[in-house]
Amino acid sequence: MEQLTIRGGARGPQGSMTVPGDKSISHRAIILGALAEGVTEVSGCLRSEDCQRTLGAFRALGVEAEGWEGDILRIYGKGLRGLREAADTLNCGNSGTTIRLLAGVLAGQPFLSLLTGDASLRRRPMDRIIHPLTQMGAEIWGRARDTLPPLAVRGGSLHGVTYRCPVPSAQVKSAILLAGLFAEGPTTVIEPAASRDHTERMLTAYGQRVERSEQEVTLIPAGTLQATPISVPGDFSSAAFLLVAGLILPDSDLTIEGVGVNPTRTGLLDVLQAMGAKVQVFPVDAETGEPRAHLRVRASRLQGVSIGGDLIPRLIDEIPVLAVAAACAEGKTVIRDAAELRVKESDRIRTIAAELSRMGVRTEELPDGLIIHGGRRLQGARCEGHGDHRVAMALTVAGLQAEGQTIVRDTACIRTSFPGFVETLEHLFPNVLERRG
Repeated sequence: MEQLTIRGGARGPQGSMTVPGDKSISHRAIILGALAEGVTEVSGCLRSEDCQRTLGAFRALGVEAEGWEGDILRIYGKGLRGLREAADTLNCGNSGTTIRLLAGVLAGQPFLSLLTGDASLRRRPMDRIIHPLTQMGAEIWGRARDTLPPLAVRGGSLHGVTYRCPVPSAQVKSAILLAGLFAEGPTTVIEPAASRDHTERMLTAYGQRVERSEQEVTLIPAGTLQATPISVPGDFSSAAFLLVAGLILPDSDLTIEGVGVNPTRTGLLDVLQAMGAKVQVFPVDAETGEPRAHLRVRASRLQGVSIGGDLIPRLIDEIPVLAVAAACAEGKTVIRDAAELRVKESDRIRTIAAELSRMGVRTEELPDGLIIHGGRRLQGARCEGHGDHRVAMALTVAGLQAEGQTIVRDTACIRTSFPGFVETLEHLFPNVLERRG
């Protein structure tokens, strides 16, 4: 089992750097490139294990791609009707994005597909996509009374629907909209709160008609997708770990360049600034409809805050590292309306509360969130990553600030989203990390 040993008390990072391409946008660029007419060139596409699962699935469905060893991934689109039935089960690994968005595409295909994943993915709920996709006309079966993977998808003729999501979820919304590409008539998704909108932006870039309001989106299918160049910005969720490290370590002055700052993703910035964080945002030119900016972060004295409501979908992936910032802040931080964290790669409410407690932080687990009592120096400890990339990276950042040595076990999962994370920290913090396994 891979593990990281972190010698605490690191000085803050200095200088400028970049982070890998945005994972959510990379998934969608591969999917829409595969369904487009012509060649899509994607620059900055993230080569994480999750994104490789998505590309591998489309290769099994007959799509050709090349060039990922360099900066440009070229995808030779097969069009909406050009996919072929895979000869084997499509293994989505640990990627919830892959299995859910792929199910939306396969719902419109005239053949049978089988989708599975690793042990963690096979515990994640799939009824949230099965219900709307079957309403559109697909046949989908799953384990545990059609709620869990593996999934069997028999696609066919689809019709547009108006679907009201019980929870805000970009994966669910995207699966429905992708199925809508193959449906007769418009498809509308209504959410209780706005989730990330990368799919809508990219569908527009590929020539589709998309009508949007704050919590409602309608796709009026245009027949074909036209290939277009895609430039992927730096992943804000990856940058978040470096932002928090810069805030909680002394003498930090770090600029992270070219980060995607889509407003549906940057709730963490709002929270950190409310906590007193010294973070400056310098916008640069948007590409492919996605805004980006340089982010400068300096060491800061943070104060606890209370958050919930519509803000949570805008920072759901960043809550594990936000919890680390809260542990280093003065006072109490309360996080509510985040029950969705319980059905991620791990039960992130339980795992982050348990692991921060090992480091001397007083935490209270709520049904839908956490209470974190900050203000005390973190203590080095033996921690578990729980096979969850965001938990493992958050604990590694906590270890940089802690007094003494921290060991984080089960860290191979980090490669699913930020394959260069350890190398980045080794560059920023020489002689602080040790890898084993």
